[in-house]
Amino acid sequence: MISRLVLSALLLFSTVAGVKLDDSVTVNGQNLVLNGAGIRKKFFIKVYVGALYLPAKQSDGAAILAADATRRMVMHFVYSVGKGKIAEAWEEGLEDNVKNASAEVKANFKTLASWMEDIKNGQEIVLTYVPGSGTMVAVNGHAKGTLSGKATADAILATWIGPKPGPGDDFKKAVLGR
Repeated sequence: MISRLVLSALLLFSTVAGVKLDDSVTVNGQNLVLNGAGIRKKFFIKVYVGALYLPAKQSDGAAILAADATRRMVMHFVYSVGKGKIAEAWEEGLEDNVKNASAEVKANFKTLASWMEDIKNGQEIVLTYVPGSGTMVAVNGHAKGTLSGKATADAILATWIGPKPGPGDDFKKAVLGR
């Protein structure tokens, strides 16, 4: 009996680089499943474990971006990073992955960058897109606000699964569950 309980508990999360990730999360009553998770490295340093949650597993990045569906991105840091570096990464990700971004998307990325804080090992950035509401941003467990529009949500996700993902192609493949 106890071994079954332990096994059941083990099946409720995945581990990547020592970080436990829930196999599913609930957003506004909707269940999202862990689509995939990868490790963001800068040179030889592991920076964060990124996890992508979707309504159903999907390995096609274009299909994910085309769907107007709830999704969550979790960045669990395993290395401390200053807010300036994080803000710079958001700006670079937009430039590299969203050609001809609208003025609204660019303004929302400036707001997103301004919400960043110094992140310590063990802290998270969570970005949750809900159709009709926008992308809710939480940094270090504090709600920062909501960025409007699906175009902004898509641009944020494109920094991970776009043509030139900041975390790299291996990370992209991992969050797409490939």
